[in-house]
Amino acid sequence: MPDATICGKGDEDALDHCDVLVVNPERVRAVRERLVSAAETEQMAAVFKVLADASRCRLVAAIIEAGELCVCDLAATVEMSESNVSHHLRVLRTHGLVRARREGKMVFYSPDDAHIRLLLDITREHIRHGRETR
Repeated sequence: MPDATICGKGDEDALDHCDVLVVNPERVRAVRERLVSAAETEQMAAVFKVLADASRCRLVAAIIEAGELCVCDLAATVEMSESNVSHHLRVLRTHGLVRARREGKMVFYSPDDAHIRLLLDITREHIRHGRETR
């Protein structure tokens, strides 16, 4: 099957669009059948928006490394105020990235599930790979 589009060659700007528009209906249908739903992409984007904050990424990374940390230890670890840490933790908890466990007057935070570690590990690997290939 021939390529459905003929794209510009060489010029960086030409990589963002095709010079000739030719739609391959079978290919489009096949991809649409496997494509993530609009509702799921909204949820995915929401997770990335939460993690788009460097402080929250660092907090999640610290929690992952420790397995569980209280707000005081977490604030000391990432060198942020407890109130700032609490604010970020509330956002992370609301979006299902961390969970809280109360023990007396202390609140301990842990990753919500193993996928959070995978998400950060894959992102970190992607960044490292990009540095090596440049």
